[in-house]
Amino acid sequence: MDYNFDKPINRRNSACLKWDNLESSHGTQDAIPMWVADMDFASPPAVTEALKQRCEHGVYGYSVRMDTYVQAIMDWLERRHQWTIKKEWLSHSSGVLPSLSLIIHAFTKPGDKVLVQSPVYHNFYRVIKAQGREVAVNPLKLANGRYVMDLDHLEENLDPSVRMIILCSPHNPVGRVWSREELTRLGEICLKRGVMVVSDEIHSDLAHQGSKHIPFASISPEFAEHSITCIAPSKTFNLMDQHTSSVIISNPKWRNAYNQAMYDLSLAAPNTFGIIATEAAYRHGEEWLTQMLQYVEGNVELVMQFMKQRIPAIKPVQPEGTFLIWLDCRELELSDEDLEQFFTHEAKVALSTGIQFGAEGSGFMRMNVACSRSLLEQALLQIEAAMRTRLGSE
Repeated sequence: MDYNFDKPINRRNSACLKWDNLESSHGTQDAIPMWVADMDFASPPAVTEALKQRCEHGVYGYSVRMDTYVQAIMDWLERRHQWTIKKEWLSHSSGVLPSLSLIIHAFTKPGDKVLVQSPVYHNFYRVIKAQGREVAVNPLKLANGRYVMDLDHLEENLDPSVRMIILCSPHNPVGRVWSREELTRLGEICLKRGVMVVSDEIHSDLAHQGSKHIPFASISPEFAEHSITCIAPSKTFNLMDQHTSSVIISNPKWRNAYNQAMYDLSLAAPNTFGIIATEAAYRHGEEWLTQMLQYVEGNVELVMQFMKQRIPAIKPVQPEGTFLIWLDCRELELSDEDLEQFFTHEAKVALSTGIQFGAEGSGFMRMNVACSRSLLEQALLQIEAAMRTRLGSE
């Protein structure tokens, strides 16, 4: 079956954060929204059909995670990532961020440090600080247009009070799909220093051609025992509002502690429609995903070529995964405030500011290209026109 990702879908007035909340998030409703990381594509038809059938049942009482749901997740990990897990390793969560909050709460204590690799997903900072923990930073390095882990810096500067690292794999916002070698050395350092690895792999299904996502815990039994992995179908199939994700913990002591914390906070109950959507997506959404990734990669190539040929002062970093592009705007020599002003109010394209991803994001912007190509083309033309106007007025 061929899926039409060119077809625009009107998301306005649908209680949509991305489109209907622009006034609050960007100070205008008159901009093309390419900021928050959800897609403007409809989810796979199999998901819609499964939800319709469940909706028609008419009774929406308490739910459980059926064996078919658990098996669908296990089969997906085996098929897509060659990672064989056991049923008992799977725990539930309403989302990756709630999982991270709970894990930080359960496995660290106030005053402990949790390390991130900046620039990184801005909510990592929030959930760490909200639990009364401190943020430690191991900055990524931008070398020849590609980000790499600075593992020498990590090994030399790892504070003894760092109890946990949140690994973003694949990485948001820079789009890296980490190599086995990078992950192995990171894991060895963490094992040696007794640092728990919490791997946020929400973008794991979105590796581009030529890249291969490697689940951190799949590398060795030692890494599996010393880590917790968070996954979800939300980015893969545009199911954010279904509030359903999985936490994979092979270490029985850690798994019991996580499940007890879920129970103590009354957070273990699943969402009926999230369970249905997840199983349908994992069982029947693979061809849709293949075509969606091809379309997104076409959008990425459009941005790369457009910027190179027509707006060379903005240098996009080639992503290896996700539907996000990290734009290096430092040649514009604008402050972060003025950079946001330029895109939002002059180009009328609402992006995510780089500075919110950490100090290392200063001078950058993040663009979400999971949209129709016609909308992306319009956004690029608006950025080009605004650039010409700005240059003409200088």
